[in-house]
Amino acid sequence: MKVPMPQHPPALETRGVNKWFGANHANRDVSLAVPKGTIHGVIGENGAGKSTIMSIVYGYLPADGGTILVDGRPVAVRSPRDALAAGIGMVHQHFMLVDSFSVLENVLLGAEGGVTLAAGMARARAELTRLARDYGLEVDLDRPVGELPVGAQQRVEILKALYRGADLLILDEPTGVLTPQETDHLFRILRALRGQGKTVVIITHKLREIMELTDNVTVMRRGQVVANVATADTSREALAELMVGRKVLLRVEKAPAMPGPAVLEVSGLRVRDGAGVERVKGVGLTVRAGEIVGIAGVSGNGQSELLEALAGMRPPAGGSVRLRGQELADRPDRFTARGLRALGVGHVPEDRQRVGLVTSFEAQECAILGHQGDPAFNGRLLMDRRALFDRCAAEMDAYDVRPRDPRLPAANFSGGNQQKIVLAREMERNPDLLLVGQPTRGVDIGAIEFIHRRLVALRDQGKAILLVSVELDEIRALSDRILVMFDGRLVGEVAPDEADERRLGLMMAGVAEAA
Repeated sequence: MKVPMPQHPPALETRGVNKWFGANHANRDVSLAVPKGTIHGVIGENGAGKSTIMSIVYGYLPADGGTILVDGRPVAVRSPRDALAAGIGMVHQHFMLVDSFSVLENVLLGAEGGVTLAAGMARARAELTRLARDYGLEVDLDRPVGELPVGAQQRVEILKALYRGADLLILDEPTGVLTPQETDHLFRILRALRGQGKTVVIITHKLREIMELTDNVTVMRRGQVVANVATADTSREALAELMVGRKVLLRVEKAPAMPGPAVLEVSGLRVRDGAGVERVKGVGLTVRAGEIVGIAGVSGNGQSELLEALAGMRPPAGGSVRLRGQELADRPDRFTARGLRALGVGHVPEDRQRVGLVTSFEAQECAILGHQGDPAFNGRLLMDRRALFDRCAAEMDAYDVRPRDPRLPAANFSGGNQQKIVLAREMERNPDLLLVGQPTRGVDIGAIEFIHRRLVALRDQGKAILLVSVELDEIRALSDRILVMFDGRLVGEVAPDEADERRLGLMMAGVAEAA
């Protein structure tokens, strides 16, 4: 069902917007309308063009054709400054804040106003106090941003946009790093903004949140708008099918785990970051053959450092790590990324672009990173390029990597297809233990379904999997046991069938421990 057009002009409208990146037609005659005073969702697979069209609206990218209208009037948006002048603000997935500055200083940065800074700060304090009161954006204006939890930092970004006069607010994946309680708080704020006549656009891949929060949804596929629907007239299943072009299974089908002997045993593990700060504080856990153990937690609570240490990328400061009964912590020659690969450990890093790939390398070169010394890929003097090509092509077929071009630079693949290249490299080496960080971060729903099936299949082959993810739905669906991490410590273990969002959220916030 089409969204009925209101009598007054839309808050935002695009007409026939096109954008090319070389031969890639990223936006194809994109036309959408966002009714004033609504919460509007924009969804689509990786590479569908949803972020591109919003980057054009906010002035990050120039359009190659088409028109943007705000409140019915055509506007020329050549920069974020032009967008703000038109009443459009944006909250990015990765916040643009200065950690050492106070909240007030961050909001004022670039919009100081007044002859003296003191006068501008006094006016800003009064206005921010009003905005916080009106929209539930409570935050200590004098506290350094770096000391705030993630949810409060996001509220600072929203305050920044509102302070600069935004009537339309675009949020890119706004709940990716929030606890369930922080997500609920954000939704209350967005509903309050709508109640005061503001317009909100959300770019997200979380269909459950789309159904809970939005009034209307625009669905994009392969650069085009394929549907504009009222949320009340659709369903998660229907939206998923529109996004992908086929039916998608939204649940993970798996038989009960049949755990075998312990593969990984960790006790009293301590890990420091590059600045010497202890991030992992006496962690102990066991992962058995034939099970997936999930670690839930808000980003920044030590999960990244834990995974890096177990993958041999960061030396432990203390504790014991045993792989199939063999102590590794006192064997620095074996407790390295290379040594662990030789012992049957695979690692899918959290940041595929910085750690999992060299984006300027061809896909076939990325497909053997860490395994480039394998005799299968080397001749007597030079690397066997035919073997590289054939191996990568076979993995692309098996993992449905698009486009199927082993010679294409990794940077030219979408995020979901980049992730498949990394997963294929690590999983096809038949590891006994797979360490997986954020397997579906920034990945579209079709690729998520595929990745989840592959992980369950590996478990069913008797492999041990340690999964770290900020996505609670993913943790609950995939894990056979769930551990919760807060402030560098494991604060409890929960069975998946007992792991409701409220309980996990409280544990992730350090408020409650598992019984």
